[in-house]
Amino acid sequence: MDTTLSTEITPAHYRKVLGRLPTGVVAITGVNNEDEQLGLIVGTFQSLSLDPPLVMFCVDKSSSTWPKLRNLQNFTANILSEGQVEVCRALSRKGPKKFEGLPYTPGPLGTPRLDGASAWIDCVVTAEVAVGDHYMVVGAVSAMEEGSGDALLFKGGAFGQYLGHPVLIPATTTEK
Repeated sequence: MDTTLSTEITPAHYRKVLGRLPTGVVAITGVNNEDEQLGLIVGTFQSLSLDPPLVMFCVDKSSSTWPKLRNLQNFTANILSEGQVEVCRALSRKGPKKFEGLPYTPGPLGTPRLDGASAWIDCVVTAEVAVGDHYMVVGAVSAMEEGSGDALLFKGGAFGQYLGHPVLIPATTTEK
């Protein structure tokens, strides 16, 4: 195994190194005034705050869908389940009709909750910050619900799933 340090950080090297960390696959969905369902896939999604309940995700500045979703102010984060690779592929496509054939149910905000998702988190956009070649978006959680199945994972350019049970290592905390 090569352990030499690299001083040049190319996009390919960056993806290879950070691709070692599995991420969840999340579909950000909304619906516009013409009743058009909008959706995009993000790999950077996480809890940001418990009080108040906030989540965050990052979306590429070159996304053609985010400007349309941004204007709606409401979105649903659909945590895709292990059997939803084709849903991910459908919502990753460019152009209209991404939702063709995708079953969903409107959530409390009217935004699409994809059937079969592992969880749904309905949010209101509270902040957006340009960071590098992405936007970091913060959403205030207004409703949430668990679905079924484990989350779909992405690692090293491939989809995967969680198998088995975790080995828990007790956390140690230091009071300050």
